[in-house]
Amino acid sequence: MLSFRDLIPAFSRLGVPTGSPVIVHASLRAFGQVRGGAETVVGALVNVFGGVMAPTFTYKTMITPETGLENNGIVYGSGENANRMAQFFRPNMPADATIGIIPDTLRQHPKAKRSMHPILSFAGVEVDDALAAQTLAEPLAPIRVLADEGGWVLLLGVDHTVNTSLHYAEKLARRKQFVRWALTPAGIYECPGFPGCSDGFEGIVPHVHHLTREQRVGEAVIQALPLMSMIEVAKTLIEDDPQALLCELPDCGRCEAVRATVQGTGG
Repeated sequence: MLSFRDLIPAFSRLGVPTGSPVIVHASLRAFGQVRGGAETVVGALVNVFGGVMAPTFTYKTMITPETGLENNGIVYGSGENANRMAQFFRPNMPADATIGIIPDTLRQHPKAKRSMHPILSFAGVEVDDALAAQTLAEPLAPIRVLADEGGWVLLLGVDHTVNTSLHYAEKLARRKQFVRWALTPAGIYECPGFPGCSDGFEGIVPHVHHLTREQRVGEAVIQALPLMSMIEVAKTLIEDDPQALLCELPDCGRCEAVRATVQGTGG
């Protein structure tokens, strides 16, 4: 069984420069048994790194309108049941279950703060500037700030299909972004800058192999990559091949919308 004393040196061996902030994507289950569970992992992260941030997205706030923008990677009028079950965004709303228990445990850390985007919030400790940068129009701004501050990406027992920072590279490469809508106590908010699909992001692996630092901890493989360098590699890859890192699923509306834009058949 892994303990706090096991995680501290393992995270340190990744070689992230002292004081650098990190954005974390993690699976607790991937580690095997951890004494103290997610709280132990979060405690070790906060102890080792200069700042810790994670996505705390809240997809349960999303609603689907009857009509909207063309080529928006969404089937309008298809969300009747989901709309009925949609929840109002609130500052203490748990992160979506698909994000994992570690980010939500970070959200609940006594020193944590959270941004207020009604779908794409982030939470973290000692990353105040990054969280404050987020707006409805710029949902990925926390990643930009973390990159400017010399931040790193940590993938703890997960792969690049959950690497949110690659979406920021897509934006920089001028890949099509989307619009979604969220339910809030103040009304329905239109949320531009919504990212595309990440199912094809494992395609980045051979391009960032030289940047990746890796360790094994318990049953998990953990990886660290310098954020700015990784973003630049992904941005260049997409600029050179506008269909790079898209998934091949036939029913993926967002990837098909991107392809339609590249081919000049979509808005």
